[in-house]
Amino acid sequence: MDLLLIQPILLAALKTGTPLLIIALGELICEKTGVLNLGQEGMMLMGAMAGFAGAFYTGNLYVGIALAIGAGMAMALLFSLLTLTLNTNQVATGLALTIFGTGLSAFLGSSLVGSTLDGFQPIAIPLLSQLPFLGPLLFNQDILVYTSFALVGTAWFVMHKTRIGLTIRAVGENPHSANALGIKVRHVRYAAALFGGAMAGLAGAYLSLAYTPMWMENMTAGRGWIALALVVFASWRIGYLALGAYLFGFASILHLVMQGFGFSISPNLLAMTPYVATIAVMVIISSNALKQKLATPMSLGKPFDPKLN
Repeated sequence: MDLLLIQPILLAALKTGTPLLIIALGELICEKTGVLNLGQEGMMLMGAMAGFAGAFYTGNLYVGIALAIGAGMAMALLFSLLTLTLNTNQVATGLALTIFGTGLSAFLGSSLVGSTLDGFQPIAIPLLSQLPFLGPLLFNQDILVYTSFALVGTAWFVMHKTRIGLTIRAVGENPHSANALGIKVRHVRYAAALFGGAMAGLAGAYLSLAYTPMWMENMTAGRGWIALALVVFASWRIGYLALGAYLFGFASILHLVMQGFGFSISPNLLAMTPYVATIAVMVIISSNALKQKLATPMSLGKPFDPKLN
């Protein structure tokens, strides 16, 4: 396989992995504070619908981005009010949020189904885009792909080199001890949940404004669920998360690659590849219970009540 063939495959994997990277990054930060939000699929769909509707009716893609982020944050705020203020079960509430977001996005976007627009176009970075092999791959992308690169670097720096990251980890590991030190645990968790919602909305906007600039019901195709598995696969580490996102992106296009090489396998069977990969990864990870327990934030999914401190 020569470089001329490898490059477009890697390019497709990068584009396919970008929405997974963005939404999984938001969920990782959220889970680092102990909040488990299973509503990623619903938030992502709302972001995709709001982003497309905003861009379609205003003719401005950046208005669409803003509305997508706002829609994701609104859904995350609803989740936070229920789980962090009213102390409802996080798993049940997250699942309900996905169902709610799926139905609401289909209802609000019903008049736009099948509509298209001119989405974000690649922006070539002078000189760097001319580099052999890596130039077209990394430096001739649309603005949202570049944004995903910046988000990963910024998130890593904040989590590992700043007081904010230390606070986030402290809240996720032992919220009662953090509260005793004067950290406003619920405020931190609210902020992390809203950040997760913003990332879910942005990931949805990438799908409807860049990857396939159109709106159709359930266009996320389970990416929110894959992102949840991706966070576990990465053991809550940002570097592994980026690698895993692109690996899952490659798994998503593997059926196209195999068809291009002439494999006589049913397209429907090959299209199952990313979901089979998700199940396989979860099985492998679950086989090492001790390692998984050590990597998981200690308070993940557990409600916090300062009165019980």
